[in-house]
Amino acid sequence: QVTLEESGGGLVQAGGSLKLSCAVLLRTFSAHAMAWFRQAPGKEREFVAGISTSGGMSYADSVKGRFTISRDNTKDMVYLQMFSLKPEDTAVYYCASHKESDSAPSDPYSMYFAWGQGTQVTVSS
Repeated sequence: QVTLEESGGGLVQAGGSLKLSCAVLLRTFSAHAMAWFRQAPGKEREFVAGISTSGGMSYADSVKGRFTISRDNTKDMVYLQMFSLKPEDTAVYYCASHKESDSAPSDPYSMYFAWGQGTQVTVSS
């Protein structure tokens, strides 16, 4: 059984920061890459950031230099620290578990076997 639960979303002004957390219930958590996606109203879900089992990170161009993904294998947690938030960052943010130990931003959704319910992030201008 696997469950993912995101938290930390909310309303923030442009230029502000938020830290999202994802609690993962998965016996083999440390063997899987993890990622954050987001979906804005009327748009497709898009990759935001990924982290491999060894700590290698990848980011969408739109968030590079502003967002940082991290993981704590002792607590089965994944985090997304977001700085310099923009109104275009407004979306529901989802945590996902990858089938492999490493991932690429272009990997299809089918490479992710578990998703959380999402947490809303709203950035006001």
